[in-house]
Amino acid sequence: MSTTRAPVSSLIAFASAAFAKTGVPQADADNAARLLIESDLAGSDGHGIFRLAQYANGLKAGRISPKAEIRVLNDSPSTAHLDGGNALGHLVMARATEIAIAKAKTQGAAWVGVRGSNHAGAASIWASQMLPHDMIGIYLAVGSNCFMAPWGGFERLLGTNPIAFAVPALEEPPIVLDMATSIAANGKVQMAQQRGEQMPEGWVIDRNGKPITDPNKAGEGVLLPIGDYKGYGLSLMIGLIGATLNGGQFGRDVADQSLPSNTGQAVLALSISRFGDPTEFKRRVDQVVRDIRGSGRLPGVEEIRLPGERSHAVRTERLAQGVPIPPGLRTALDKLADGLGIGRLS
Repeated sequence: MSTTRAPVSSLIAFASAAFAKTGVPQADADNAARLLIESDLAGSDGHGIFRLAQYANGLKAGRISPKAEIRVLNDSPSTAHLDGGNALGHLVMARATEIAIAKAKTQGAAWVGVRGSNHAGAASIWASQMLPHDMIGIYLAVGSNCFMAPWGGFERLLGTNPIAFAVPALEEPPIVLDMATSIAANGKVQMAQQRGEQMPEGWVIDRNGKPITDPNKAGEGVLLPIGDYKGYGLSLMIGLIGATLNGGQFGRDVADQSLPSNTGQAVLALSISRFGDPTEFKRRVDQVVRDIRGSGRLPGVEEIRLPGERSHAVRTERLAQGVPIPPGLRTALDKLADGLGIGRLS
């Protein structure tokens, strides 16, 4: 079996059917499915349709609530604190970004913190929600699993805790940085396992500091942080702001995977108009992009790219040609469809 491509509309319909079959109301199922596939369109394949079985299993087992009963715990003109009610993370974060954007339109900036949520796909899709509103977006989240250890340690106390920034441009693609605080996101480890591929050295180490390259043995080790102790420090701070501040799980609290994850997340919306004319700002961003892209290159380097350029190109290509579905993923989706009693992905 070779890699095939599925139209975006087919992926959304399939994911919506899976969500609805596990008890999610149809309107929410449609919305969650659309937001799920946004990760595939961004090229974040470890966070899109690849995760559908994980979400469906969580819904069936009661670890994720099918009803999106999202509550505002505390509210002010420029801040809000939400309890996601253990709903699908995509639905929780859709509400959080909606509130942040509305508040930033009147206050200039807004911060929304979340507890009681779940994995919500690629970080970039939430920071990017602000772009059409002439806003800068920032998103951070605490991993619902601990895969990293404190620098110099081996006990799993930290998540891959991603952070994303989105800055609009005028004629150029927006600058969108989406990064885990580990060298490789755990989704990439899972994808390597599904595809029967080895991991590069430097992703995972064992308790003796030796590299693990077999993804099936990744659970015996810990993921390494980016930039050594700097990545550890960044993961820690994201955990404190995204989870501890909001009442989400962090550190040793993230233990029993049979229980709701109580994922903590936060989003910031910043209105550009409070600092000057948005069009002029975006024109200056264009110039920065062109300066960097046209700057001197080292020998052997064909081009200098900016954060988000690849994702922008991938989105355009996949909207036209469909999303690649490798054989292992196709098998997993067929198994999910048969188990739920829905039609297989066309």
